[in-house]
Amino acid sequence: MHEKYMKLAIQEAKKGFGRTFTNPLVGAVIVNNDQVIASGAHLEYGKEHAEVNALSSYKAPDKRFDSILYVTLEPCNHDGKQPPCTQAIINSGIKQVVIAQLDPNPLVAGKGKKKLEQHGIKVITGVLETEARELNPFFNCFYEQNRPYITLKQAITLDGKLSLDSKRTAITGKDTYQYVRKERNHYQGILVGSQTILTDNPFLLGTDQTLHPIRIILDRRGRLFNKLDLNVFINQASPVWIFTERKVNIKLPKHVEAIVLKSATVKSIIKELTRRNIHSLYVEGGAKVHDSFLNSGYWDQMITYIAPKVIGGNGVPAMSSTREVNQVIELTNVTVESIHDDLRISGRRC
Repeated sequence: MHEKYMKLAIQEAKKGFGRTFTNPLVGAVIVNNDQVIASGAHLEYGKEHAEVNALSSYKAPDKRFDSILYVTLEPCNHDGKQPPCTQAIINSGIKQVVIAQLDPNPLVAGKGKKKLEQHGIKVITGVLETEARELNPFFNCFYEQNRPYITLKQAITLDGKLSLDSKRTAITGKDTYQYVRKERNHYQGILVGSQTILTDNPFLLGTDQTLHPIRIILDRRGRLFNKLDLNVFINQASPVWIFTERKVNIKLPKHVEAIVLKSATVKSIIKELTRRNIHSLYVEGGAKVHDSFLNSGYWDQMITYIAPKVIGGNGVPAMSSTREVNQVIELTNVTVESIHDDLRISGRRC
């Protein structure tokens, strides 16, 4: 029985997709006598949480005392942009709460469950926990591994090439181009190397005009700072963070920040992004940047778009460097789909 209603709460949670950063997706339903009498989701960052939205939408408030609240993530027990959901639940008179996943955020982390139980509310946990965790891979990674969830994305030819040598090269088709722009909106940050900026001069934007990802560039040698006519400097749709080892002595546009590190390694960059509360990162390469992330172990998912094209010769190979390798990495949760003439293959680390 519990699984049936938790599935509904999980579906409810998806209504907030893309609008709750840096909060997780959460859904809630209230059941009385095997009937759903209220539901709610966290729909926007800073706004009411799922439990409060469900409690405020009661169709039969007189039945609340005999009702069960199903929620996909442990109710919060602290004051933030919203008051604690535990107190709203206690005040409602609900006597039983079923939770899918306990919250990994140390601000909550079992405290919500404990508070409810201290007020005589029966709490059941772990119902469809695996399914509920899939709602928030970025949130879970950030608090469980203390770093952003990192996806490595590439577009390649059938022979594994990224581009012609030092030339901007269209690999995938128009449909895939639009698909990728939408995919960027799922992430808080998008990262490329300076060579990608110099070769392609991209805008690095998504499709949502109100929520573009932060544009993050790895430019150790500071090659971009004398080229302020590049699109990332001109376009102000979202912030631009440039990681560099060079001291910057020029005035940059207001939306651009130079982050100077003694050693701009993948590890040091991820440490700084974590400090800045970035929960998810979409790495678009090129070859050496991708291979640096691959070698570092700081990655969770790989997405490859394959086009029915061939380059050969001295074309730039995907995820390549001079380092020696002695293992093959196997991916799990692999999905394959067609986007017109292209293929999209996605997999996660074991």
